[in-house]
Amino acid sequence: MPGTPEIRRILIVDDERTIADTLAIIFTTRGYEARVAYSAESAIETIAVWQPDSAVVDVMLPFMNGIDFSIVLKENYPACNVILFSGQPDTSKLLEEALKKGHSFEILAKPLHPTTILDKIESLFETPAPPMADA
Repeated sequence: MPGTPEIRRILIVDDERTIADTLAIIFTTRGYEARVAYSAESAIETIAVWQPDSAVVDVMLPFMNGIDFSIVLKENYPACNVILFSGQPDTSKLLEEALKKGHSFEILAKPLHPTTILDKIESLFETPAPPMADA
């Protein structure tokens, strides 16, 4: 509808289902359309039919890691904002490999308070998300 603010789409990729599902609930309550993938491979299937505006991606995923997935995501949707996060201290080698290929990412350390991720996502957009209407 004309004049209706566009709902921002966010993809959450984390093999820890509780974290992914909780983040999806948090983003949904803030007015985002959120989808969850529990692996990079299922995230690739999701982005083939649904283009996110932003993605919150765990670095340490089974099979394909979150950095490699983020490279695929950015190659297909350059305007998509990507936030990587990890509870593993040994992600620097993966970052270095991505940088050698021309891809630069910031990794936030787990555990993160949900408002930290929300604030980070909001800061990536030029205008803040519309306020939620009273129910």
